[in-house]
Amino acid sequence: MVARAYTVAFEGVQARQVEVQCAVTPGLPAFSIVGLADKAVSEARDRVRTALSSMAIALPSKRITVNLSPADLPKEGSHFDLPIALALLAALDIIPKDAIADTTSLGELSLDGTIMPVLGALPAAMSAAAEDRTLLCPKLSGAEAAWVGAARVIGAAHLADVVRHYTGQSPLPPAEPGEVLTSDTGRDLRDVKGQERAKRALEIAAAGRHHLLLIGPPGSGKSMLAARLPGILPPLTAREALETSMIHSLAGLLDEGGITRTRPFRDPHHTASMAAIVGGGRRASPGEISLAHNGVLFLDEFPEFPRTVLETLRQPIETGQIMVARANAHITYPSRFMLIAAANPCKCGYLSVAERACSRAPLCGEDYMGRISGPLMDRFDLRVDVPSVAFSDLDMPASGDTSAEIAARVATAQALQEARFDGTDSARLNSDAEGAVLDAVATPDDEGRALLARLADQFGLSARGYHRVLRVARTIADLDGSETVRRPHVAEAASYRITDAKAL
Repeated sequence: MVARAYTVAFEGVQARQVEVQCAVTPGLPAFSIVGLADKAVSEARDRVRTALSSMAIALPSKRITVNLSPADLPKEGSHFDLPIALALLAALDIIPKDAIADTTSLGELSLDGTIMPVLGALPAAMSAAAEDRTLLCPKLSGAEAAWVGAARVIGAAHLADVVRHYTGQSPLPPAEPGEVLTSDTGRDLRDVKGQERAKRALEIAAAGRHHLLLIGPPGSGKSMLAARLPGILPPLTAREALETSMIHSLAGLLDEGGITRTRPFRDPHHTASMAAIVGGGRRASPGEISLAHNGVLFLDEFPEFPRTVLETLRQPIETGQIMVARANAHITYPSRFMLIAAANPCKCGYLSVAERACSRAPLCGEDYMGRISGPLMDRFDLRVDVPSVAFSDLDMPASGDTSAEIAARVATAQALQEARFDGTDSARLNSDAEGAVLDAVATPDDEGRALLARLADQFGLSARGYHRVLRVARTIADLDGSETVRRPHVAEAASYRITDAKAL
């Protein structure tokens, strides 16, 4: 008779159900695992055999066959150890077969029977809830999985505890969710001396989730400004926190089962590979753009990134998702992030400083910024020059609004946008609006429309650029508390794409 246990195989953030079938039949002694298993899954037979031996459970001198169904679905990872052990224990009549029929399990077994934590407990709990099953997982992963309130989660520390649970000797208690983690970096935007225009652009970008490019010489404060962006962003909503945590669960980034409400801030080095940025590798793992989902992706030294890596950002910026295509897998990850890029104006960095510019100016700046293609540059809603700060300004006391004050304005503006787009599936913030939705909420008054038409004609704004100016203008109006997009809002929005101030 075949015993059945259930687990999951991961396809991106989706967890697909896998039925683990185990049959113990007469024949030459053997232990085989079939069903398109990778090396880690095939090695489970040795871990399971040794773990059972440590519990004084000897395998019979028969043929043991484990089938992972569906057989054409790739199975990867050590989390198949526990469900294979459960199916085998049920086939040996050590635990009741019907006891594991309503359980989804995952976990890695050590040789002494200890159940080790694995990646992906949160998506597995979502899958178990959808199938109306209990999730059995390692005890150290229980706090993470318990965040899915729709699923009953049981955490076990040892395989012997599992046996005692299913035989009714010592039932395991349900796992409790981990703590909501808070992150306070202590970095205040008020600490940045000068750079008022850049601070204003940062506030606008945060309020509407607009992409921002900071250009300035070394030491002007570009990285300092970007590092303070998380302090002015509103916390993740419950739904966003769960979405983000599912991706971080697959990457093993959740600390002690806690879910954070702080928006992700990812800042990979410019030597990062394409697989590290967009995702990929042997298991098609999520990349930095997916780990930054619902948060910020900061790319310092932007032109220094390989051209091929930069060009891969164009599609996810527009669609909010990335498909990692491999020969044996096509995995889609969410990647709706705010892109903040920082760049020097040229290779030496001092093109805008007359007394320090090199002899190749301005060609050196054109060559350096030319590494950023026109289509990618067109996707930045705001482009801001960050000039050097005078030494005399550094001795001045801090001025301007604190991060808390700016965060309050950003939260108010985002609340207006969420209420405005309530009931629409395509938009939540102004940066998402397009087509008829954008026309309905961001059409300026007569003076603003005339100004934008003149600028579009004079400076050859692309259709994308035209619409991005409208989106930014709508965000500025929200920060101003205005129902209508007026000429000053359009002028300020356009100033971040057009450097000729006389045109405004």
